[in-house]
Amino acid sequence: MSKATVLNRLHREAGARMVDFGGWDMPVSYGSQIDEHHAVRRDAGMFDVSHMRAVDLRGGPPAPRDLLRYALANNVDKLKAPGKALYSCLLRGDGGVLDDLIVYFMREDWFRLVVNAATTDKDLAWLSALVHERASQVTLEPRDDLAMIAVQGPQARAKVWAAIAGSEAVAAALAPFTAATLSSPQFGELFIARTGYTGEDGFEITVPGAHAEALWTALRDHGVAPCGLGARDTLRLEAGMNLYGQDMDESVSPLESGLAWTVDLASSRDFSGKEALAATKPARRLAGLLLCDEGGVLRAHQRVHTDSGDGEVTSGTWAPTLARSIALARVPAAVADGAMVEVEVRGKRLVARVVKPPFVRHGVALVS
Repeated sequence: MSKATVLNRLHREAGARMVDFGGWDMPVSYGSQIDEHHAVRRDAGMFDVSHMRAVDLRGGPPAPRDLLRYALANNVDKLKAPGKALYSCLLRGDGGVLDDLIVYFMREDWFRLVVNAATTDKDLAWLSALVHERASQVTLEPRDDLAMIAVQGPQARAKVWAAIAGSEAVAAALAPFTAATLSSPQFGELFIARTGYTGEDGFEITVPGAHAEALWTALRDHGVAPCGLGARDTLRLEAGMNLYGQDMDESVSPLESGLAWTVDLASSRDFSGKEALAATKPARRLAGLLLCDEGGVLRAHQRVHTDSGDGEVTSGTWAPTLARSIALARVPAAVADGAMVEVEVRGKRLVARVVKPPFVRHGVALVS
């Protein structure tokens, strides 16, 4: 049986089309997926992302930081100010991607990870084993008591400030990838992070589960459109953002997944998978594709034919902002941006151009 978030009742009352997503009963759309997509690009939309899990790492300093120095491919020492966030991967010893996540520095005795829903149990098992192997004094606390709502779009910040009393005072000056806390009489202890998965500005708000329905309703009443997983996928793909399980997984390294920028190979710090990555020259890379021919839509697992060998689409969709089909594809490393390739779409070879993601950022098309 699928698990349900604390907002499940509101989704069903709103007539959302529900599907199983990584073991969770989640809304795909509340009506028109295209309208929801445009709401985020042009105004403000919100997503229930309570299936994702916050995991708090606590312990006498410097235990949490020391553990994360080894556990994460990105360098947690970049996090110096409370509330600062960092995107990183958890890697196997051979460099395969166990998960991609966000880590927040709260205090020297407290860091918070936000991990993917489908990988939560795997991540916790891996981190627990690492705590044991390294005799770390860190305790892991999955925060099942918390929910999360992502509010995204050019009007997202203003509408959050209107819906949550006091939020403008604590969040107006937040830079991207930083967070602040707010003790709200209406909604309890809020953790407001200026992060997102759509290529638009906005917040991801962590709220006590008991107050999640009230917060969702307040945001809706202030003009924030409820949006489902369908729009979330087209938005993230336009923004060139990876989806775990499609664009990367345990079988590929971050160097072949467009995530080399998240891997700190330069410092002397050791981390899980570093030796394997340093010893390997990537044979493939993750590239963007823009379909040039008509007659089909790019989808995952379609074969890509290039002058340097074959590749495969990892994620593909119709991009509402561009009115074109786009994709991410793993192709031979020698394939350059601007190259023309052919993609097998329902028995036909359609021409596509290799481009550098993102395709859209802050509502503006970056490719044509």
